[in-house]
Amino acid sequence: MRHSSRSPFVRRRARGFTLLEVLVALVIVGTALGASLRAVGSLTQNSDGLRAAMMANWSAENRLSQIRLAREWPALGRRQFDCPQGELQLVCEEEVLATPNPYFRRVQVSVFAAANPEQRIVRLTQVVPNG
Repeated sequence: MRHSSRSPFVRRRARGFTLLEVLVALVIVGTALGASLRAVGSLTQNSDGLRAAMMANWSAENRLSQIRLAREWPALGRRQFDCPQGELQLVCEEEVLATPNPYFRRVQVSVFAAANPEQRIVRLTQVVPNG
């Protein structure tokens, strides 16, 4: 009598994944998703900062262009005024300083977020001639 290599009591190995393999795969996928979410969050924060810096730069350039186009001879001193860009509330601070040449003045425009007036976003400077 021939015996087959298979015994009726030996189980065939089931195909598929074990519970341990599935759990390890879920941990790996979860870790990758968590890292991806942190990266996206970081990109969003950087994007907001760049957007605020760009709009603050526009506000400062607007004021300096206004002085040039009006051929203004600004008075010495410092003043603050609102300079919003869209929904972003900004405050501009203009400081006019004397130069060694009495026919020129230095104008500095600093821009701050209205919500955080201690932290300057941008500062632009230009020299303005008299007349």
